[in-house]
Amino acid sequence: MPRFFGGKKNQSKNETITNDTSNQNVNDSPHPNDSTSNEANGGGSKVGRPNSENIPAAQVPRPKLVFHCQQAHGSPTGIISGFTNVKELYQKIADCYDIPVSEILFCTLNTHKIDMTRLLGGQIGLEDFIFAHVKGQPKEVEVTKSEDALGLTITDNGAGYAFIKRIKEGSIMDKAAFIAVGDHIEKINGESLVGCRHFEVAKKLKEIPKGSTFTLRTVEPLKSGFSNIGPAAGKKGSGNLGSGKQTLRLRSTGPATVEIPDDVVNVATDKINNLLESFMGINDTELAQTIWEIGRKANNPSDFAIGVDDSDLGMFGFTDDFVFDLWGAISDAKSGRLNQVAADFNEQF
Repeated sequence: MPRFFGGKKNQSKNETITNDTSNQNVNDSPHPNDSTSNEANGGGSKVGRPNSENIPAAQVPRPKLVFHCQQAHGSPTGIISGFTNVKELYQKIADCYDIPVSEILFCTLNTHKIDMTRLLGGQIGLEDFIFAHVKGQPKEVEVTKSEDALGLTITDNGAGYAFIKRIKEGSIMDKAAFIAVGDHIEKINGESLVGCRHFEVAKKLKEIPKGSTFTLRTVEPLKSGFSNIGPAAGKKGSGNLGSGKQTLRLRSTGPATVEIPDDVVNVATDKINNLLESFMGINDTELAQTIWEIGRKANNPSDFAIGVDDSDLGMFGFTDDFVFDLWGAISDAKSGRLNQVAADFNEQF
């Protein structure tokens, strides 16, 4: 029997909330592991003697970017800036609304709905409106793994929470009561999964023996009855990162950059992401972009395989056949043969 726990009350304010960093540059937020955090704050570089040992690096002008946001269940509009990765973005949103950052499950772009096609990944259009989905009601259900595959595609928010991106129709999880797309997978058999990446969660689900029953605890995003929440006038955005408009590309390491999306790259990463779903039951745009970058520099499948093995991707244990499939998608994209992305794959965990 499913067990429900208490939900959270909606916040209600009448004024516009403005983050006090709205005039900062996109990369101004200090980062403990970022070598740029020690740069001078004067807006330019300092010039020392040629033999000086303390010549600071010249500062590169950075775009001053601000984004509008709301909590998806309803809130005043907030203005955020000064972030360079997803974790810092979530912290800015949390500071804006005076809530713990741990309350934020994920963000969508240009819609308050739980729409996985609008999920915030590694890129944000400069005109996109951000909606933050926060924790709602916890749910706990018992699931019997009667088949090898549960029928889930899992992604994560880049800040410690894995959640359900897709549920295959007719699958075990499709038949499980109260489990839904957007639910954060918090625990399996009492073991906390907070802080785990999506592939780690997928591996744990895959390792559950067929025929056994396990307890799954999820947390759904907070919902409300508001139907007219929407971006402020002039900030609608297209939600299409392949439209040629400038986007802010977020990285787990290094500074964020403003880029004009390349259609070839978008098509290639979409195809790679679908292959990742087929092989691992996960969805990760940043991982797909990393695979593309390795493949873009390779001249043949052998070079690509060596590049994968020599990178951090070795931890995923890709099979030779899967690496060859990845190379096929990459070579097709490089040669212009990849015109469309297959939509449906069977999850393998």
